[in-house]
Amino acid sequence: MVVKKIISGVTIECVKGDMASQADITAVVNAANAQLRMGGGVAGAIHRAAGPGLSEECRSLAPIAVGEAVITGGHNLPNRYVIHCLGPVYGTDKPENELLARCYRNALRLAEKHEIDSIAFPAISTGAFDYPVEEAASVAFSNVLEMTSELKYVKRIRFVLYSEKDLEIHERVLSVL
Repeated sequence: MVVKKIISGVTIECVKGDMASQADITAVVNAANAQLRMGGGVAGAIHRAAGPGLSEECRSLAPIAVGEAVITGGHNLPNRYVIHCLGPVYGTDKPENELLARCYRNALRLAEKHEIDSIAFPAISTGAFDYPVEEAASVAFSNVLEMTSELKYVKRIRFVLYSEKDLEIHERVLSVL
């Protein structure tokens, strides 16, 4: 089941899956580290699937600051672009909610600048950075929803969740907004 909401002509949806396997999406978002290197979780999956060209392209863009977003090609991914965002470490980077909001807003601004029609987000900062999933989902959806009226090119926003539990939380949060 896919939970969808259409706001200002933009479809927002949640699916369970692998970020590196979103073939029908133009840009995927990498929950990156500051150096834009291969890591665990989403960053590892994206870098492994994209191949060494992604790491090479990322070298000149690093380091990035918390909340910042940068864009690269998709390399061996089925996506044209990868947008890399550095989310906050929960309990360390303050104020977490504002820094996480910046990730989503900056990624959408980059997508608009590059006339991208579809973008897939992971649950930024909820893995190794310990951001509570429900709180992170609220920040993500409220900021994405606020931006929908400004989006000229982006018409589909997908949240790709790795676990069934994370999917259920995101679906619940999206359904009440």
